[in-house]
Amino acid sequence: MTLRRHIQLLSVALLCVPLAAQRRTFMVAPDKSEVAFNLGDVLHTVRGTFRVSSGNVSFNPESSEISGDIQVAAGSGTSGNAVRDRRMNSTILGAPQFAVASFRPERMVGSIAPTGDSTIEVSGILTLHGSPHMLSVPMQLHVEGSRCTAKTHFIIPYVQWGMKDPSTFVFRVAKEVSIDLVLVGQISPNMSH
Repeated sequence: MTLRRHIQLLSVALLCVPLAAQRRTFMVAPDKSEVAFNLGDVLHTVRGTFRVSSGNVSFNPESSEISGDIQVAAGSGTSGNAVRDRRMNSTILGAPQFAVASFRPERMVGSIAPTGDSTIEVSGILTLHGSPHMLSVPMQLHVEGSRCTAKTHFIIPYVQWGMKDPSTFVFRVAKEVSIDLVLVGQISPNMSH
């Protein structure tokens, strides 16, 4: 094989590498996404939702590289009881002072299929009530064309993390809250990389 042919093959190989490892961006559609919570004990359960305010995650589908930010409006919690919601949003979550709860992904384990279903684990920093906490969550992804749905379930030990226990003498609640997060959005190539 001639030197010229070697150079041509090397050039083709080098051109293909960035295409194969091209980063992608997942732009979250806040109006289609939701954070559902479940808090309670044996006798009584409080269920409700929070509003996702923004989300933008950049990742390499073939490596552990991931970055970005998912933001939730801390004062948007609704459970069907206005008095309880005001107390939850202002007293427990401190929304007037800490308006946003956010998750900043830093690493992922597993690979994301270009189409269909994938399961990965995402680790990063969850900032809640102004305090950062390391969190690793399993995430189920479904990709169809450019549309992506990401779902996860995890537990937040909110009392252990320094937030006020809303229990009263009569009404006792768990010291942990169960979270179901659904993010819906579009995946596109990240042109800046």
